[in-house]
Amino acid sequence: MYHYQQGDETGAYTDAEADKSFAFDDQSIRKGFIRKVYLILMCQLLITFGFVCVFTFSKASQEWVQKNPALLWIALAVLIVTMICMACCESVRRKTPLNFIFLFLFTLAESFLLGMVAGQYEASEVMMAVGITAAVALGLTLFALQTKYDFTMCGGVLVACLVVFVIFGIIAICIPGKVIGLVYASLGALLFSVYLVYDTQLMLGGNHKYSISPEEYIFAALNLYLDIINIFMYILSIIGLSR
Repeated sequence: MYHYQQGDETGAYTDAEADKSFAFDDQSIRKGFIRKVYLILMCQLLITFGFVCVFTFSKASQEWVQKNPALLWIALAVLIVTMICMACCESVRRKTPLNFIFLFLFTLAESFLLGMVAGQYEASEVMMAVGITAAVALGLTLFALQTKYDFTMCGGVLVACLVVFVIFGIIAICIPGKVIGLVYASLGALLFSVYLVYDTQLMLGGNHKYSISPEEYIFAALNLYLDIINIFMYILSIIGLSR
């Protein structure tokens, strides 16, 4: 990237001036990237919240889905295909408007499936989970902004924890019970809370060791969205099992 800037009368620039200019440009790009990511994320969460409300407060919608079970498999197929495409194909994530189309389809499918899950709980439980999730997400975002600890260096540890968590989930399915269900949901909420801090710092860049390229705004929004959705699901599960 080339920069045009004013220097001294001889046309020369000191290293300090050059570094300051580059830092300013990088900071401006990063701020624009962060705004774009959070705007996309808010749109995703609003769509999901709309689906959750429809399935929670409308019994007719639940009955309609029960009469059309094929919708579940269609949504699941769309979810898997779009996720694989966005994860594996760089052009899908970066090429506009293709990236927005895939993200929109993924969000619709995820929202539909999450709405079906929320419909199995009482409205008060769902709204409580929404409120707690919003508070947790806001608190963790502020923590990620303020803490001096660099969570971006913990990627390998988090992947290992995720693998162990999946194995524990398989065991929990084989050994059903309220206690093991609560433990599993609590660990899931904790794990994805740490992931939310990790993904937030990846997006912020700055003094953190690792960061996401500004061109990967779709990928960054998708990561944060999945973290928040998973936190919501596990909190909802905890509330449901506790009553």
